[in-house]
Amino acid sequence: MATAKKAKAKKTVKAKPASAPAGSSPRHRVFSMQFAKIYPAWVNKVVRKGRTQKEVDQVICWLTGYTPAGLQKHIKGDGDLGAFIDQCPAFNPKAKLITGVVCGVRVEEVAEPSMRKMRQLDKLIDELAHGKAMEKVLR
Repeated sequence: MATAKKAKAKKTVKAKPASAPAGSSPRHRVFSMQFAKIYPAWVNKVVRKGRTQKEVDQVICWLTGYTPAGLQKHIKGDGDLGAFIDQCPAFNPKAKLITGVVCGVRVEEVAEPSMRKMRQLDKLIDELAHGKAMEKVLR
């Protein structure tokens, strides 16, 4: 009887994902999330705080260099956040002015470039949701 309980109590060990090529670290799982599922969450966040979807689009286009039509392709497509970030037409050079903390992480201290860009975008969405003036959000 005791062995049956021990067998049930044992946790199953999940298989580790395939390792990344030598010299690189595996990407965070957030990059594999569908952009089309993340975008509505950002919109809902700012709309609950009295802002608009148009403002979210303006912030995303300002930071990433996407046109409104290019952004719509990603919203309607099945691409992931990693592809959205990595394929930015022209990431805004003023992005280096984006500082502060998002989810307990200081944006300007993030070493990996794609993760920093994602955190910068998240920081701008947070600022928009917190009522910061658009002129200050867009630096």
